[in-house]
Amino acid sequence: MNDTSAGERDGNTSYGRKPFKRSRSHFADRITADGRDGWPVEAGRYRLVVSRACPWASRALISRRLLGLESALSLAVADPIQDDRSWRFTLDEHGRDPVLGHRYLSEAYDARETGYPGGVSVPAIVDVPTRALVTNDYPQITLDLATEWTALHRPGAPDLYPEPLRDEIDTVMDGIYRDVNNGVYRAGFASDQPSYEEAYVDLFRRLDQLSERLADRRYLVGDTITEADIRLFTTLVRFDAVYHGHFKCNRSKLAEDPVLWGYVRDLYQTPGFGDTVDFGHIKRHYYEVHTGINPSGVVPLGPDLSGWPTPHHREQLGGRPFGDGTPPGPVPPGEEIPARGRP
Repeated sequence: MNDTSAGERDGNTSYGRKPFKRSRSHFADRITADGRDGWPVEAGRYRLVVSRACPWASRALISRRLLGLESALSLAVADPIQDDRSWRFTLDEHGRDPVLGHRYLSEAYDARETGYPGGVSVPAIVDVPTRALVTNDYPQITLDLATEWTALHRPGAPDLYPEPLRDEIDTVMDGIYRDVNNGVYRAGFASDQPSYEEAYVDLFRRLDQLSERLADRRYLVGDTITEADIRLFTTLVRFDAVYHGHFKCNRSKLAEDPVLWGYVRDLYQTPGFGDTVDFGHIKRHYYEVHTGINPSGVVPLGPDLSGWPTPHHREQLGGRPFGDGTPPGPVPPGEEIPARGRP
């Protein structure tokens, strides 16, 4: 199903009277150091288009900040509310992206492939000279930012995908994707009771396993932040605000699990994570766009966000957030989260 025409619109999806299924990214070109797909890494050539509401796009936002790619890869932030023509640039002056000139992200898709029938998803990387889409392959985008864009990384950038740990990282991420990242959607968009219950059970089984894993270690793999932590964080940070109620993932709130609550607050308070999170955009998108689940469009006032900045004490477990590197610098001007989107 076209993800811009119904229900879930922040990723490629297929659902109806069958279990929820997420489609593969249609445009899977890669931007690499050697340009083997025709797209070489080049400072200033590409524009990253995101919605701060979308967990898949939030991965790219975090990676870009941690690696210090802000000056090399410019950023376009879409309105959290779409219309039938896709993600809109209505947050920008005159309703157009100032670099691409597009009103809708679909224009970049059309410039790449006329009559493309699929959904218009974020994150998307667009070639600025041609204003055409390069890739919407969200799992690969962040891996390539970590491994192919190294010549443009800031001094002190962390290694988010260290080669000696990649097998373990991939294994951990596979379970997280299946049962947590995608699991909340499987529950939220289930069209029958058995499908919902299966997703619900898988989700909380995996969360319990992750809680056990993180009880005596600060990060998921090794003693530094890796791609695995980024991918888990983007779902956990949205859990109590939207997935617990909106997607019926309501066995317990994240704040009721001392380990996971401490873990996600630790990351949230780490430069590069919380400074990319806009709770206002997140709540508006899920509750206003998913009319099949929330036909009234009413956005709840809760939950209370005041706990996010509170002490987590996870530093007592050791670990070095950035390894031998350093934290990212200040958020660039114009990319700050407004006060209404912060705790």
